Amino acid sequence: MSSPSLDRAAWRERLYVIIFESDSPSGKAFDVLLIAAIVLSVVAVTLESVRDIDALYGGWLRGAEWGFTILFTVEYVLRLICARNAWRYATSFYGVIDLLAVIPTYLSVLVPGAQHLIAVRLLRTLRVFRVLKLAEYLAEANLLMRALRASQRKITVFVFTVFTLVVILGSIMYLIEGAENGFTSIPRSIYWAIVTLTTVGYGDISPQTITGQMLAALIMIIGYGIIAVPTGIVTAELSRFHDSTRAEPASDRGPCPNCGLRGHDPDAAYCKQCGTSLPEAS
Repeated sequence: MSSPSLDRAAWRERLYVIIFESDSPSGKAFDVLLIAAIVLSVVAVTLESVRDIDALYGGWLRGAEWGFTILFTVEYVLRLICARNAWRYATSFYGVIDLLAVIPTYLSVLVPGAQHLIAVRLLRTLRVFRVLKLAEYLAEANLLMRALRASQRKITVFVFTVFTLVVILGSIMYLIEGAENGFTSIPRSIYWAIVTLTTVGYGDISPQTITGQMLAALIMIIGYGIIAVPTGIVTAELSRFHDSTRAEPASDRGPCPNCGLRGHDPDAAYCKQCGTSLPEAS
């Protein structure tokens, strides 16, 4: 006769396979049903925001949303119970998203309308890449993230430069146009400079003097040139990482079945990026 502790361990292991292991039939079925429930819950909240639909079916939609929220709450608790490391899961990307997915509905009790933040649940559908074995897409996403991280300092300097530029240009425009032409303060003038420099052009404020219009034209031209800078920075890093990836020596370990990363050492047993077991060497 098995002991209660062994039965509990076996139960947790079976639950872990269903919830976390998408390779098993039960795990894949669980993830597919979970993704369907996520999409339906977001659709329910979206429809609730339409006044005519809310007037007819508001009660049903709110009931469905609470039902989905309770379901996701139970699922989150079960993930914490059966996870090999509950704290590691809770602080991981998916763990944080899973928690954020259930908070808005409970928050709506105190803050009416907070349930509309439930659109964050759509981030949970990123599991579809893992469920459908789209490892190549994950590898490309990892390449993009590496390029963005490598560009972080350059983009920070660029953003600081743009911020300094709009403060100077906004202050100059405030002096040129003044409150009589809608530039009632330096912050409002800075807002106009940002809108103009980014070529958005709402048109709620516009210069009336010839000098102001000449400055606005100069800012517009500068804006077209500035837009290309962050794009070029990230593109250069993407090209560099892509070339370095192609230059990596071939490995007989093959790509990681979870994240798609290549270039592992021939004797590697686990992925150096996500820790997943690698296939046997060919």
